[in-house]
Amino acid sequence: MIIADNETAIDYLYYETVAKTVVKLIRQKSKEPLTIGLHGDWGAGKSSTLLMIESAFKGQTDTLCVRFNGWLFEGYDDAKAVLIETIVAALLKERSGIAKVADKAWDVLKAVNWMKAARTAGSLAFTMATGIPGPDLIQGIGSIAGKVISDPKAYLTGDVFNKVMDGAAEHFKEAAPSETTPQRMHAFREDFEELLERAKVDRLIVLIDDLDRCLPQTAIATLEAIRLFLFVPNAAFVIAADEGMIEYAVRNHFPDLPAAAGPTSYARNYLEKLIQVPFRMPALGASETLVYLTLLLYLASGVSDSSVEFKSLLEVARKALQRPWLGTGFDRDKIKARLGSIPSDLDAALQLAAEITPILTEGAHGNPRQIKRFVNTMALRVEIASERGFQDDIKQSVLAKLMLAERFAPELFNAIARDASADGSKTISILERKVTSKGGKDADDDPMADWPNIEWVKRWAAITPPLNGIDLRPYVFVSRDRRTSAGIGVAGGPVEAMIERLATSTLGVTQVTKAEVAALTPEDANRVFQGLVTKIDQTEDLGKRPPAAEGLARLCGDRPELREPLVAFLGRLPVSKIGGWVVSGWGVAVEGPQAQEFAELVGEWATQTSNKPLSVVASLQLNPKSKRK
Repeated sequence: MIIADNETAIDYLYYETVAKTVVKLIRQKSKEPLTIGLHGDWGAGKSSTLLMIESAFKGQTDTLCVRFNGWLFEGYDDAKAVLIETIVAALLKERSGIAKVADKAWDVLKAVNWMKAARTAGSLAFTMATGIPGPDLIQGIGSIAGKVISDPKAYLTGDVFNKVMDGAAEHFKEAAPSETTPQRMHAFREDFEELLERAKVDRLIVLIDDLDRCLPQTAIATLEAIRLFLFVPNAAFVIAADEGMIEYAVRNHFPDLPAAAGPTSYARNYLEKLIQVPFRMPALGASETLVYLTLLLYLASGVSDSSVEFKSLLEVARKALQRPWLGTGFDRDKIKARLGSIPSDLDAALQLAAEITPILTEGAHGNPRQIKRFVNTMALRVEIASERGFQDDIKQSVLAKLMLAERFAPELFNAIARDASADGSKTISILERKVTSKGGKDADDDPMADWPNIEWVKRWAAITPPLNGIDLRPYVFVSRDRRTSAGIGVAGGPVEAMIERLATSTLGVTQVTKAEVAALTPEDANRVFQGLVTKIDQTEDLGKRPPAAEGLARLCGDRPELREPLVAFLGRLPVSKIGGWVVSGWGVAVEGPQAQEFAELVGEWATQTSNKPLSVVASLQLNPKSKRK
């Protein structure tokens, strides 16, 4: 059973505490303008928390909650206008019986039209010095007014609709010649405040989601609309976004800003000016991951989230999550005491979760979406095996362990996939000897000695079940979808976004700044490295330079600690399949202590006989004078 990867009002992670805190703050500051940030990586649970906040205000007639997804309106002409129109449309829908609300909505929408038209007309419409509309702005204003909301007839009827459609131009003709753009903005805010008053809305709450998925100009325009036009008494905005992506949007929107102002960057200052109260969605620790993973595995087995058994299990989980640092309260004894007995599917989920939680906690960085994607991918593969009739050849614990390698150490998984046979895997045999008290130290018998994350690989090898001697071919076969379902570059997040930018094209690589690469933590830099390596490994034709190679050269050029793993990776590529691109184009990525190692590698390519074109190119690289001859 696949678990839907979208927001949910069912609180699996006790995030209700965050939602309740936000709700309490909004109620305490009910008369003041307020902006609250829900920060966290993609998949951290922000959307679900917004849904819980919305549910808390349902049924309160004096409060209006409006959901706005900035990503859905990506590509529209004016993000500011779309946000305002969405709010006005919701007011009209909820207060359709109050005539004076529609009248004031007309004034607000006319002002929105003015903003849209001014933006469209550009310098022909007005100058920032005077803010006076010109004739080009008034011409054709009726067609602009016709786009007030996606379906204006659903909310505007009769005289009001006609006024918006046909009378918008009067809004400009009636404007005083001396009225400036700032005065227009103040007038708009006054109209908006009066609209809320007429609608008898004591608190307007706008929940803004997926802003970090928008293009920089859309994200900035939405934030500006909040602060410039809608930041009025009785209005509260809850903005769910990864602050790192918003800072990136600020840097792109204002490219000439200095890098920093005192202890913090200008981008950070901009964000802190817009958002008064920041909340950071907590990353899951080991205990929380264990609870969440167990719940997901139990759901994936086919149990309904509305069943008595699951609801009872959820109660045990929530109690344990009240004090997760204790790591107690979610064990078989507590579960059995609450449920009466432990169903076999739940018992299997508890066992599997206990085995893989330590490494999954580390690899997923406490991100709920990554954990859910892992469970969904595993469930999908089990189902594929069942449909093809070899489900008896697949053990879920073995599959889960291999998927950990696939997701967090792709070079290990690729090595296992290459040498998997009916008798097992040579890589597994070497590795499992390495983590025992005897053997595995001979360099000639240790092809993974220079792997950059060998310590992680050792920890992986030590978890149960052991895989030596197991026929892993069915698992490799069922994992052929890894390029589209569980690859490192698919999951959303800043690191994954960096991987995509470095792996798509030369243009994308040039747009990644040195400062961005330098800002990566050592752990994230290694994740980007592994993501690019995976993309190269997955390239069908290694005779041509893969796009990710450009990004890998750029990354390692700016991160000297990755140069040794880079040379080691190049040395592991299949000599018979690679083209001459491996010889050059690495620049500073192979300078310093690795220069001699790379030169020796080129010498090996020059003398090998399985790939004559590579030998020729490598020889020319070593002896450039022979090229001139």
